[in-house]
Amino acid sequence: MFPFSPQRLGGWMLKGRWEFGCGPKIEPALYSHHSPSSFLHFNSRAKVNMRFSYVASALLSYATIVAAQNQVVQVQVGAEANSPGGIFQFNPSNVNATAGSTITFVFSGNPGNHSITQSTFQSPCQPAPGGFDSGFVFIPQGLSSGNPTFNLTVTDDSHPIWFYCKQLAPSPHCKAGMVGAINAPGAGSNTFQAFQQAAVASSGTPGQGANGALVGSGASASDAPGPLTGGASGAGVPTSGAPAAGSSSSSSAPPSSSSSSPSSGSGSSSDAMTLAVNAISVILAAVMGITLA
Repeated sequence: MFPFSPQRLGGWMLKGRWEFGCGPKIEPALYSHHSPSSFLHFNSRAKVNMRFSYVASALLSYATIVAAQNQVVQVQVGAEANSPGGIFQFNPSNVNATAGSTITFVFSGNPGNHSITQSTFQSPCQPAPGGFDSGFVFIPQGLSSGNPTFNLTVTDDSHPIWFYCKQLAPSPHCKAGMVGAINAPGAGSNTFQAFQQAAVASSGTPGQGANGALVGSGASASDAPGPLTGGASGAGVPTSGAPAAGSSSSSSAPPSSSSSSPSSGSGSSSDAMTLAVNAISVILAAVMGITLA
């Protein structure tokens, strides 16, 4: 008669095999839980299971890191007269995004005619040398779908990116507070609130700059705003390969608040990804008991 103690029954389930109509068929060498070889075999399996658990956790963490580096943030450009905040606004006006993330600007004023033009903290209503510029995008009354978008990819998240609407009709939009920021500091003297206040208090006419530009400082677009259908139209929008707004051989570099070329930002993102991959490799080697040279 078999000893049906919980310990031995567990041994049958782990080490035996079940055959239909016969109950557990016990392999003699693995019958006893007190057998040293049986215990070592069970202990090894437990360690392997634990290692695979660590591997799964590490891979999940890695996937989370990658997802965090590739956000998609949507910003509404313009609004209707009865909207909270009025017509002249970016909503949200201040966003945070890591390098590699995409900021999708949706021209949704109905009607509306706006731009997304890069500026600087020091001159919030003037185009930044070498900055991006969507050009003017007009949205007719009644457009309910297919709103044009302008997709900016963040290439450098180490400095704030400032922008404004350069439209002057019926009154200057920038001086009405229609400005925005990416990665503005939350404290100190260079906050978004300080930037917006400086725009409202600025004197003179907001700068118009040249025609639109895809490449800016810290962010760039791969295409002009679109689709321009259903009555939507553009004026001074960039074309593929268009030079940066206000750029010339004698133009000065952007101020420190938004300076840094797109290539350096891409390098920072690539370096961060390389470090993440190396870290995962070390974790995998550790949990699998592999010694790295």
